[in-house]
Parts: sequence; structure tokens; C-alpha cells
Amino acid sequence: MSSNQPPGYGYPQGGSGDQNPYGQQPYGQQQPQGQNPYEQQPFPQQQPYAYPQQGPGYGQMPMDPALAGMPPLAGSGQRFVARLIDGVIFLVLAFVLFAVFGASFTDPDDLGKVAVVSLLVGIASFLYEALMLKSSGQTIGKKVMKIRVARLADGGVPGNAAWARAGTYAGASVVGNVIPCVGFVVPLLNALWHLWDKPYRQCWHDKAAKTVVVKV
Repeated sequence: MSSNQPPGYGYPQGGSGDQNPYGQQPYGQQQPQGQNPYEQQPFPQQQPYAYPQQGPGYGQMPMDPALAGMPPLAGSGQRFVARLIDGVIFLVLAFVLFAVFGASFTDPDDLGKVAVVSLLVGIASFLYEALMLKSSGQTIGKKVMKIRVARLADGGVPGNAAWARAGTYAGASVVGNVIPCVGFVVPLLNALWHLWDKPYRQCWHDKAAKTVVVKV
């Protein structure tokens, strides 16, 4: 019988005897001097911000450091639809008041009534937004679109800052109605400002109240 035995099934053929097929260090081999095998990396420090931590997903651009710890900012489409829903509510209110006062845009004698209706709708819109944002950070439109207004400093409900926010928005609308021909540029710029504002996508009324609009 030959002394050369065939290699066992599944074992690698050839190679020196000091090669470990499993890639593990031989038993008893010492760790490099000064290295603690149980030493772990320290946990990352929590950022001092009230929002939950967010990280960029696979294939996404790194997050702006200014947004670290914040929930995702609301998209332009969400904000527009939320305003549209709230606007429809007050459009219905305006129609009701026009019917109650018997006012008509086409009758020159009804200009006084039209002004009164417009003033009432404007006041109602201001109070609606200020009071709802103060208590919950959401109007009906924002609830439907699952977004909310939050304080930039800590992510809380706007509180009294909601008055400044609603007042700035209403003020821009008043300027648009008072100044003929070019006045519409003011509320339009206010509404569109978040499209190019970095990093918080704030409109003028957000900047005045130090708030941001985020997803729920």
C-alpha cells in the first residue's frame, strides 16, 4: 500500500502546513502589544437638538450640517396644496358673506360692501392661522398634507411666534391689495421665497417668526 494518501474531501490541496484554511489566527497567538482586544469605539455624541437624528440615505447627497437632527423639511408641493386647502375654506366664507351682505363685484355701488367683506375675510384668515399654529403648529390644510410649523430653535409648537408669522403673511397680502399694478409682487415673493432659501426653505413669514415647515 502506498504511503501517499489522497486528500480528504473538501480540504484544500497543496500549500504549506502553517496555512490555516479558515483564515483564523492559530490558538495562542498574541495580540499586538498595546492593543486591547475588547476595546470598543465610543458611541457618537448626541447632538443638542430636540429633533430626531436623520442621516442621508443610500445614494443621497450628504445632509447640510445646519439641518442635522431635524426632521425632513416639507416639500414645496405639500406647502402649496396646504395653502390651497386653507384658501378654499375662506373662499367659501367669502361667498357666504357676499350673499349675506348682498354685495357684488360688478356693481359700483357695492364697493363699500365688497371692502367690508374683504376685511372680514382677511381678519378671519389671520386669526385662523395664528390661533391654530399657536396651539398645534397646523392648520386644516397642513394637517391634511401631514406637515407642521415648528420653532427653528427646538422644534416645538410656535406658540406666540405664530402671531408674527400670521401677521407677516397677512401684511404681505395687504400690500399686494393696496398697491396697484405691482403690489402683487410682494405676496408672490413671500410665498415663493422658500424655493431658493437655504438651508431652511423659509418664506418671509418664517423668517419673521423664526420657524420652519417640516414633515410630520
